[in-house]
Amino acid sequence: MTLDSESFDILLSSVEKFIHQKLVPQENYLEEYDEVPTDLVEDMKSMGLFGLSIPEEFGGIGLSMSQEVRVAFEFGKTSLAFRSVFGTNVGIGSQGILMDGTAEQKAFYLPKVASGELIMSFALTEPDAGSDAASLKTRADLDGDQYVLNGTKRYITNAPRAGAFTLMARTGGPGSSGVSSFIVPSNLPGIQLGKPDKKMGQRGTKTCDVILENVRVPAANIIGGVPGQGFKTAMKVLDRGRLHISAVACGMAQRILNESVRYAKDRKQFGKSIGEFQLIQAMLADSQAELLAGWSLVQEVAQRYDSKSANVSDTDVSMRVSCTKMFCTEMVGRIADRGVQVHGGAGYINEYPVERFYRDVRLLRLYEGTTQIQQLIIGRELLRQVS
Repeated sequence: MTLDSESFDILLSSVEKFIHQKLVPQENYLEEYDEVPTDLVEDMKSMGLFGLSIPEEFGGIGLSMSQEVRVAFEFGKTSLAFRSVFGTNVGIGSQGILMDGTAEQKAFYLPKVASGELIMSFALTEPDAGSDAASLKTRADLDGDQYVLNGTKRYITNAPRAGAFTLMARTGGPGSSGVSSFIVPSNLPGIQLGKPDKKMGQRGTKTCDVILENVRVPAANIIGGVPGQGFKTAMKVLDRGRLHISAVACGMAQRILNESVRYAKDRKQFGKSIGEFQLIQAMLADSQAELLAGWSLVQEVAQRYDSKSANVSDTDVSMRVSCTKMFCTEMVGRIADRGVQVHGGAGYINEYPVERFYRDVRLLRLYEGTTQIQQLIIGRELLRQVS
């Protein structure tokens, strides 16, 4: 699954222009009103952004992972809520269907996802199950040719916008083998949404609880048609999502560094630009080096991801994905901190982008697997390789 290089260059150029001309000027509006303007969402649909990772046969653009991370890098250069509008359709919301879905599920859902007609959300996390995803408690009990779902999902991105959820529920006994993945339309009786979460940052993104009370879902809505495969599906989906988030982190690091360099050049102290002081230069240099290292890692691992057998779990690639997610999301946190430091007191004032970006990037180390979970994945795989 890849787009020819000429067409991809045209797409990437259009994305860069859209971000610079349309999105960056709306960052202050987004911060003040906590909402992405509707006209920008429609622009994203017309550009095909909701179907970046979905094959052309289903109405998408069909980017490879190596191509997708380059687009994600560009979207990292503006407020992260803009990318979040279509992010779940590109990644965790749709990839389970694409990777493991039946032919009928793919044909029915993916064209709607690719066009943006259908917004998908990924519903895995629960009040008592986040990092320990295998211990989720939401139940799906078989009743004839339907499953009855009961439970609560927490911090579900795009839930208020979603037309359907890729939702994990327990159909069997304890552990990961008892988890199944369902396609759950959001308009089914018994589904309620909690109040919108008030978050530290990323204003404009929408998250809330999804509460299921005796929600009846056809057995045919199990992704792939086979119960007990949901945990494996989720882990495969997260590999791609973690690379995407890593690229976003690098894009945001680039934006923060750009803002910091510009401020260091313009701001005067002691009769000269603060950028002339070696301690300021040292902070900028550290950020540049870390950014280059992180972005190189993203591109190398994305190429490995593309070269592995389609839809087959590869523990070495997964380990490298975890290394990438851990390094890049921690890296952008350090760059954001230095960005505030370079700005001095101005960096603590909302008038300057680095203040909000400092808050925005903190979430990157939490969702789609915390830094600590990535450390466990990496350590376990290293030990497994020498056993």
